[in-house]
Order: sequence, then structure tokens, then C-alpha cells
Amino acid sequence: MTNSQFKARKTSKRNQRVKTAKLPQSLGKVNLNAAGIDIGATEHYVAVPQGRDKDIVRSFGTFTADLQTLADWLDECNIQKVAMESTGVYWIPVFEILEHRGFEVKLVEPGKLKSVPGRKTDVLDCQWIQQLHTYGLLQGSFVPVESICILRSYMRQRGMLVDCAGKHVLHMQKALMQMNIQLHHVISDITGATGLRIIDAIIGGERDPQKLSKLRDPRCKKDEHTIALALEGHWRDDHLFVLKQAVELYRFYHSLLGALDQKLENYIKTFEDQSDGRVLQSSPKPKAGSNAPSFDMCNHLYKMSGVDLTTIDGISGHSALQLISEIGIDISLWPTEKHFASWLCLCPGNKKTGGRLITGKSRVSANRAAAVLRMAAQSLSRADCALGAFYRRMKSKLGAPKAITAAAHKIAKIVYNMLKYGRQYVDVGVEYYEKEYRQRVLKNLARRASQYNLCLVPAENK
Repeated sequence: MTNSQFKARKTSKRNQRVKTAKLPQSLGKVNLNAAGIDIGATEHYVAVPQGRDKDIVRSFGTFTADLQTLADWLDECNIQKVAMESTGVYWIPVFEILEHRGFEVKLVEPGKLKSVPGRKTDVLDCQWIQQLHTYGLLQGSFVPVESICILRSYMRQRGMLVDCAGKHVLHMQKALMQMNIQLHHVISDITGATGLRIIDAIIGGERDPQKLSKLRDPRCKKDEHTIALALEGHWRDDHLFVLKQAVELYRFYHSLLGALDQKLENYIKTFEDQSDGRVLQSSPKPKAGSNAPSFDMCNHLYKMSGVDLTTIDGISGHSALQLISEIGIDISLWPTEKHFASWLCLCPGNKKTGGRLITGKSRVSANRAAAVLRMAAQSLSRADCALGAFYRRMKSKLGAPKAITAAAHKIAKIVYNMLKYGRQYVDVGVEYYEKEYRQRVLKNLARRASQYNLCLVPAENK
């Protein structure tokens, strides 16, 4: 037998072994009636298993009639589960229509759908998604129920309006600075009571610094003389015109905020009451210039969830409402508090290779719920509570960024247990926390000393 014949025979045997090999049981087909959809801006490509139709891959338009036709075709192919990639906002109409038609829809992050390099087409993408979903290799993203999605939409719209109003505050401040009106140096907020009264008077034609300074609110820290010095400037019509329009736009956005808050309050009242008829003490009204909603958020949230999240240090009514709009009320979708903290990307990283830890940094995430928790944790720097003591201890040990993540992780676990088990949070206080921490440190020291046949002996008081 020649060398070429031997190689051909060896290759034939190897190919035969590959063809007759069976997939391991762990990679068996678990979703036999699964389809994959590659989402696009103008058309969607859909793949179904072999034998369901003469064309196992079809493309559909993005109009509502096209999406209904897509759902009809999946129904004809006896499809029960559908996986799709979260591409921009184009997936939302497809997801809602298919879910409404009774399909089990799974939304997957794009990073978990990486295909073979060099084979990137819409047809291959939808087939790749369908194949991964058939073998149960896709993990769906969190999508809240419809009622929470509506609440989340209102809250995100509200955040957008607040950001737009904030941009025009910067425009107001720039116009004042161009006229050398140093108003922001003598008052803390130019959109407060004192600031708006003075700006309105300037737009109305008043230029006398002494008269403008008399519009000062009695609670303002600076005296009239100092404010009058800051209001001496160089007046120009173009800057005054820009200031006037910036003020009008700022008030326009706040009028939209008022209408949205009314809509938001009416929608929150439609949720089922979980409070057993109990009423909390009304939350204090937001201070002037605050961007928080003006209605009683604490009682509304207590009726929605059955727990008062504002008892957690660092969590206000507004931040609790933001948190509920992002994670919902049904927290059982995460099996444990560790799963919940991992989804928020508030856990230490565990990137290892070769048995060695490469990095322990937390994963970077744009999760809005995690951002709310981080803001709550950052507000604990001077709080006289157990969480505040924990934050300060971690800050002295690890630095501020890691301390914020650690405190946000602890708050996330408290929120999880409150929503899942209905437990009320009670602050144990700084003294109790420090005492427990000291006992824990002594216990660890005693354990380490015993490993070297030593024992700890308390020092005598001198």
C-alpha cells in the first residue's frame, strides 16, 4: 500500500467516525419546536427546524401586517419557542406581538450570539440563533411584565424630561456668565426661589443690582450686599434674549413634568393593593427645585409591593420608584439574592485562567437599577446607621469606588429579601454594627492563632 493510499484510507475512517458519532446527552435537543429571528430595521429573517416548511428561512417586513404574517407562519410550522437578538428597539414590536399570540419568546444579548468568524449574513444569523435555542444554549434577558414595562416607560420619559430641563439650566447660567452676572456664586441654585425671582426681574427690564438683591429669599445665606455685587454686569440684548428663551424652555419642560407626574400617579393607583389597608406616614414634600415627583410616592409604593423600601437608608421615595420600575415587584425571577446581585453586576469578578485569578473587578454594566443603588450607596457617606458604618469601613479599606459597589450590593440584598419575603428592614444602628464587627474580627484572629497553636489573651487595662 502506497503512502497516498494509506492517507486516503485513514482519512476515510476518520470521516466515518465523525459521521457516526453521537452528541453527548448534555447537548441533546431540548427545544424541538424552536425558531430563531434575526432582527433588522427594515426586515426580519426567521429560521425554523428542518421539515417544517419547504423554506426553512423566510424574511418578513417590519409593518404590523408583516409581523402578523410572521406569527401565522410560525403557528403553521408548529413553533412554540422563539429566540431573538435585542437589536436597538426594533425587537420590541416583534416581541410584544409574538408574546401576545402565545409564543414563549426569549430575548438574548448580542454578545451571547457570536457566530463563526467569516460567516456573517442575516440568513446564517437566524439559523445560528435557531440552532443554539434548539440545544438550550441561550439564556434569556430579563423582560418585566407589561404593567411594569408601562411604569418603566413613564419613568424613563420622566428622566429624559429632567435631563432636557437640566441642559437649559446650563444655558441660563452661560448667558448670565457672558454678561458677568455671578449669580451662581452667591446662591446654591439659580432655579430656586431667589434665583428665578432675580432672573425674571432681569428679563422684565430691571438692571439695578440693589433692587434685584432685595428679591433675596430670607433663607439665603448670602446677604443683600454680596448678592448686589454679583449682579453688576455688562448687559447685552443678545445674551438677554438667550436667557429669556432658556428660562421659557426650562419652564416648558417642567410643565411637561407636571403633566407626566399626574399620569404616573393615576397609573400607579391601578396596581393591586398589597398593603392590607395599612397606610404609612406621608412622605415629606420635595423641596423647591427638586426633580422628584410631587405626589406621595411612599404610600403608593407600599400599596404596590406591600413593603416600605424607603426605610432602607439611602433609598428615597423617588429612587424606590425608579427601582421598582426597573426590576418590578415579582423578584422570584431570580432564585437567590446572589443571582439578583450578579444580574445587577454588583458582585466581584471571577475571571480565572490556569487556576489563577486574572481580575476581580465587577463587570461594567449600564443597568439602571444598579445605578440607582449606587447613588443610594454614595449617599451613606455621613449617614448615622449600620449601612453608613459599613460604607465608611469599606471606604477606608478599599477606597470610595469599591466601597460604593460593596454598599450597593448590600442594599440590593436587602431589597431582594424585602420584596420576596415581605420582610421589613430595621436599622440596627452604628453601635451594634461596630460591636458585631469587632466580635467577628476577634473570632477570625482566634481561629488563625489556633492554627499556630497560639491563643489570644486580652490585655490588662492600665
